[in-house]
Amino acid sequence: MDGQTADKIINATHYPRMAAAAALSVLALFLLVGTFKVLKEYRYVGSGVTATNTITVSGDGEVFAVPDTASFSVTVQEEAKEVRDAQDVATKKSNDIIAYLKSQDINEKDIQTTDYSVYPQYDYIQKACTGGYCPGGEQVLRGFQVSQTLTVKVRDTKKAGDLLSGVGSRGASSVSGLSFTIDDQDALEAEARAKAITKARAKADELAGQLGVRIVRIVGFSENGNYPVYYAKAEMSLQADGRGGAPAPSPEIPTGQNKITSNVSVTYEIR
Repeated sequence: MDGQTADKIINATHYPRMAAAAALSVLALFLLVGTFKVLKEYRYVGSGVTATNTITVSGDGEVFAVPDTASFSVTVQEEAKEVRDAQDVATKKSNDIIAYLKSQDINEKDIQTTDYSVYPQYDYIQKACTGGYCPGGEQVLRGFQVSQTLTVKVRDTKKAGDLLSGVGSRGASSVSGLSFTIDDQDALEAEARAKAITKARAKADELAGQLGVRIVRIVGFSENGNYPVYYAKAEMSLQADGRGGAPAPSPEIPTGQNKITSNVSVTYEIR
């Protein structure tokens, strides 16, 4: 076989192979785009499902649980003619409070500074009136106020009362915002949701029986969760100098119960 004949044979087989490969590439691209479109359409329960006969029912579920975590805010405020003097006193008191909290097994990660501010403080001086004329007053700088607020997370709720009293006797100007929460409520939310879905299904079965139809499948689902926190409040206002004398008696702080709720809406296809 001469060289010219071999080239003809190669060319005769080469171009069909190229055409087949191109066709396969186009087909693969078409399938990929189609698959992506289908996945996109079915991201949500019921998306892309066309059902002409449906019923929609709702259900709610509630779960009650005793809170296992408390949190509160403690603020130290100091005023002095010079910023540094106010900062020195405020810093000492804040550090004393932090050291006390750590001594009560409060983890460092559960003590967070949520505000630190320095503001000038003014007195308004009214000038004396003369001859029936009263000139306007003027602001006179009195000094500076330094404020630091700590937010404390308490993982043993039984200690809440003692801690409120303890920080008060160590220079806190105010203690506020006590609240009780559940540290990990995912399982409780799931339990409330399951109760809501069970109620919705019971309603759907009852309605289907009354209508003389049967339930085929779920074609739509939505949930609105409402997780209110019921908490006890305790607020302590202390002397401006932070000295309350002997430690105040520890208040009794009932934790109560928190309610976790779930509200669902389910759409069923019927026949």
